[in-house]
Amino acid sequence: MPGLHLPRLLTLLCALLVMGVFGCSPAKESADGRIVLRYLAGPDVGGGSREIIRRFEALHPGIKIKMVEGPAASNIRENMYSTSLMGGESTYDITYMDVVWVPKFAAQGWLLPLDDRFTPEMQDEFLPGDVLGSIYDGKIYRLPAQSDAGMLYYRKDLIEAAGFKPPRDWEDLVRIAKALQDPPKIWGFAFQGKQYEGLVCDYLEFLWGFGGRVIDKDGKIIVDSQEGIDALAAMVSTVRTHHISPEGILTFQEEEARHLFQEGKAVFMRNWPYAWNLVNSEGSPVKGKVGIMPMVGRIPGSGAATLGGWGWGISAYSEHPEEAWKFIAFATSAESLKVSYRKGGVIPARKSLFKDPEVLAKSPHFAKLYDVLIAARPRPVHPMYARISDAIQLHVSAALAGQETPEEAMKGAAAEMRAFVERK
Repeated sequence: MPGLHLPRLLTLLCALLVMGVFGCSPAKESADGRIVLRYLAGPDVGGGSREIIRRFEALHPGIKIKMVEGPAASNIRENMYSTSLMGGESTYDITYMDVVWVPKFAAQGWLLPLDDRFTPEMQDEFLPGDVLGSIYDGKIYRLPAQSDAGMLYYRKDLIEAAGFKPPRDWEDLVRIAKALQDPPKIWGFAFQGKQYEGLVCDYLEFLWGFGGRVIDKDGKIIVDSQEGIDALAAMVSTVRTHHISPEGILTFQEEEARHLFQEGKAVFMRNWPYAWNLVNSEGSPVKGKVGIMPMVGRIPGSGAATLGGWGWGISAYSEHPEEAWKFIAFATSAESLKVSYRKGGVIPARKSLFKDPEVLAKSPHFAKLYDVLIAARPRPVHPMYARISDAIQLHVSAALAGQETPEEAMKGAAAEMRAFVERK
């Protein structure tokens, strides 16, 4: 590291050691003899995690929880966990995981199965998609905490004024969008069209809504089925034939779509639940004018939502798995998830909280949000999901840009995936 003075270099190395980058395990007991359990998370916005830790330590005076606040970028935190776990280290006793990390971590043997602790009866208290996303190869490795799913926002004021009802299927959405749009002043449909993970989430909702899948139950790639091609054709049509989305959609992530919709420049928007509070914030041009519903599909009732969300696992290398279980069970209790919701706006993964009077008083839209989350589906549960995502991103983006036909795009993506998913 040229240019660093020795004291600064030593400081940086010490910081990296504490963060677990070099896999050197920190002390497992505090100065007062308490067992120390560590986990890595993003910034504790709102202070909900600190409040949960404070309450847990008050009930369990022999255990100290050390939350390491890492960077906001989840891919960097994934790499930090991977670096530690790859070395067989117990730097982090507890893993706070994005749903798409589960198959990778579990396939590497980095996580303890939770089947004996997280019983089917307990699992039934959580949203089914969040539970399904916590399972790999028939075993459950994650206790859901935060739920998330893609959904359809719509301008209920415009739709009602024109005598329409919310769309029942994709054809209905296109018809309403065409009737109400007046580009460039107002477009029909905003979504995430940039080449990144959000594009995969959007495409999967089209795919499932058209009856397709990426991988079948036998592990075969089937994304290039007619359903997969038709789904992409519908997505491409928003820009290329129906012209209900602007050409600039190819640069849109979540915030670009939200800004277009919140500024009153889109009739429909596909986005995540976080956007609800923002589009209804003080000063928003569309405050009180927005409805939400599950994304539509080819036929009524076929729409599905791509699951996001976070949950807790236990490192296979932890020296204190029982104490780790006590904490993650506490952190996912109804009362703890209410703390996370109240302080940080975190959407709970427990079903009961969507009927909780305190939660509904603050967020009445949770009744509708429940309908979205209950239909949420995880992205392909595969240890090589990152490469699957890359293939989908590349070819869906090419189709949106008009560089490939939907058939060429899906056949190209499927061929790339088969090269590494189906190889023996």
